[in-house]
Amino acid sequence: MRALVVEKPGRFSVETVPDPAPGPGEAVIRVDAVGICGTDIHITEGEFPPTPYPIVPGHEFAGEVVALGPETAGVRVGDRVAVDPSLFCGRCHYCAIGRGNLCENWGAIGDTVDGAMAEYVKAPTANCYRLPGHIPAAHGALVEPLSCAVHGFDRLPRQLGTHYLIYGAGTMGLLMTQLAVAAGAASVSVVDTNPDRLAVARTLGADAATVGADDLDRPEGWEIVIECSGSVAAMEDGLTRVRRGGTYQQFGVAAATARAAVSPFRIYNDEITIVGSMAVLHSFGRAVDLMGEGVIDAETMITHDFSLDEFDEALRTFRAGTGRKIQLHPGRRAAR
Repeated sequence: MRALVVEKPGRFSVETVPDPAPGPGEAVIRVDAVGICGTDIHITEGEFPPTPYPIVPGHEFAGEVVALGPETAGVRVGDRVAVDPSLFCGRCHYCAIGRGNLCENWGAIGDTVDGAMAEYVKAPTANCYRLPGHIPAAHGALVEPLSCAVHGFDRLPRQLGTHYLIYGAGTMGLLMTQLAVAAGAASVSVVDTNPDRLAVARTLGADAATVGADDLDRPEGWEIVIECSGSVAAMEDGLTRVRRGGTYQQFGVAAATARAAVSPFRIYNDEITIVGSMAVLHSFGRAVDLMGEGVIDAETMITHDFSLDEFDEALRTFRAGTGRKIQLHPGRRAAR
């Protein structure tokens, strides 16, 4: 099969590699669509420490089950599925208490083992979720980032009539915006430096979208502030915008060495809750249901699709910030 192989940081190419063979409890999926995530960029640049090289990246994907190993259950050949890439050990302290996303032996398809930027990929059948018939594969590949957003909401207090402030109108910020609207928000405000993305945020339900929170008339602050950009400046600003007794969530991924200045006195005096949210946890099936019910406008979210041979162009588009969700279709060949 053909696959995008990152041989080492900074060096990748489309190569012919052996087809995956399913082991016990595993399925082989023909990949119809796979999204590009910031983690994939970090992997190509050598900035994601768990990744071994060489590796085939790609953890946001959907496709058709084409082969099953022994001792499988839950899916059949021919099923269209989205796949939770999480590989938890099931034995460590965090797995034992139901927090597998913090697994001491954490792994993920496309991050620590070969992933879906290939014509075929293997995955545990327990991680495969059948897609409703009306969901196209491209929308199915959006389920994984949506499941991360659903877990983010699991970490937040929820009450009808809450006012939300969201930093970042990329894929994750726009997903969080739509979930906040669906959760009965009184208002959702979005901050981003990209005017085009702000326009999309308004289309997807944001009541206000602006380049800075100073432009928003809410001096008392917001009950929920969600940082989705990974920017230290956004974090520092966001923590000043939380209403007394409110919650700040760090959802965006900053560099491991990044540091932010905060006011410990304000956290104490205003009883501000600070929470993190990392990856997927007991949220994938619900994300499939939300996608199936049309809670997310997937057509607006997905803006570009490329073949494996066009990965360079896909990376340039991602880094330029000119699109939203960018996907690869491994079965497609580049136009000559």
